[in-house]
Amino acid sequence: MNEHLPACSCGRYAPPALTRREALLRFAGGFGALALNSVFASQPVPSSTFNFLPKAPQFTPRAKRVIMLYMGGGPSQMDLLDPKPVLQKNNSQPIPGSIVQRAIGGSTKLMASPFQFASHGQSGLQVSELLPHLARVVDDIAVVRSGVTQHIDHGEALLAMHTGRGQSGFPSLGCWVTYALGSENQDMPAYVAMCAADPERARNATTAGFLPALYQGTPFNATGGNPIFNLKRPDTVTKADQALMLELTQALNRRHQEARAGLSELDARIQNFELAARMQIEAFKQVDLSTESAQTRGLYGLNNETTKAFGNQCLIARRLLEAGVRFVHLVRNDWDHHADIPKNLPKSCAETDQPIAALLTDLKQRGMLDDTLVIWTGEFGRLPVVQGGSGRDHNPFGFSFWLAGGGIRGGMTYGATDEFGYAAVENPVTVHDLHATILHLLGLNDHKVTFDFEGREETLTGAEGGKVVHPLFA
Repeated sequence: MNEHLPACSCGRYAPPALTRREALLRFAGGFGALALNSVFASQPVPSSTFNFLPKAPQFTPRAKRVIMLYMGGGPSQMDLLDPKPVLQKNNSQPIPGSIVQRAIGGSTKLMASPFQFASHGQSGLQVSELLPHLARVVDDIAVVRSGVTQHIDHGEALLAMHTGRGQSGFPSLGCWVTYALGSENQDMPAYVAMCAADPERARNATTAGFLPALYQGTPFNATGGNPIFNLKRPDTVTKADQALMLELTQALNRRHQEARAGLSELDARIQNFELAARMQIEAFKQVDLSTESAQTRGLYGLNNETTKAFGNQCLIARRLLEAGVRFVHLVRNDWDHHADIPKNLPKSCAETDQPIAALLTDLKQRGMLDDTLVIWTGEFGRLPVVQGGSGRDHNPFGFSFWLAGGGIRGGMTYGATDEFGYAAVENPVTVHDLHATILHLLGLNDHKVTFDFEGREETLTGAEGGKVVHPLFA
């Protein structure tokens, strides 16, 4: 018996253990016939009919890319973008029963906005004092004051705003867009999501649902040097070793997939392995803001602790769009102001107002705003009655959101709520209408972007579809 061989647990002797490098070198040759083309190729060959290769729109688009600024929680329309003088005059009076669509729990006492409104820009659009930076660019935005939704709870309303349905299992807007149009940069995800706290809500907002898992929104970190978790190659692994390991892994993955062609998760995982390798160069480049001028960094508020975090996200969003990412999604969840509107609403506005206005200004200066659609919205609005002394409860009957760029006519308002801001009374815009309008601006018909699921031809806007809001177009 060879006393130089190490013993194993079964009492026999085992050959010396191989290092990772030795194992790769020894076994890679045996899989040579299976090896993939280099994962670092500049133009990877798609392995599936589902991929991020650019696809032609169905008709001439006005927009090529999208930034969605989601202010989760429900921004208060009558304190930000929908001034109500009658509400001011009737402060502390009961809300008229004639306008109430369903019973209001708790107080029915009207609460006037504690903030002042003023007209701005050539359009004279009225904006709250809480949004001084947005006020400077109002001629570039179209404010819709008549948003409506069928859902009053955050979870269902969030799903509806992003997927068109109030229940889970359906794909989000960003997934539908990238499924239909692909990406202009094969070294980056087509759909990137940057999310503050509450990962569960972020997942619900970016879910691929029944679409191939490849189209799931990719979480992107704007706060540190590593844009995507676990993306950086360990220092102990060389680039050559990693390439060899990936080729071997992907060859085995492809063989495994051959007998399981119907599992989109497998195909997504394989393509994501390849994409991750390419992103190790490209993604780090996009979060390196050292190449931005001091003027640009100041524009986004990176020198101010209040605006720095969201300013980073907005600036990186612009860089991602510039690099060819199709859909960038910024998700916040801090606009649910049930109490102390005078304190909490100014905080949310102070953190986001300057970066958002900077994003519009920067895109316009670079000639990108014309074909970039920017959307600012929550899942619903707030009631005009008081809650908890100085807060407001959820309101699905009337809320405000705005759009800019990408074929939108700026400096205008569309629709209206009643004189108290309770419900939409003129040109109501449903979530399906908003989705149909977004797809139309991208050159897509919401009825014709379809996916066969369990024998049904599914769409973003469902069987009833949505109404394109043409008056918003330039």
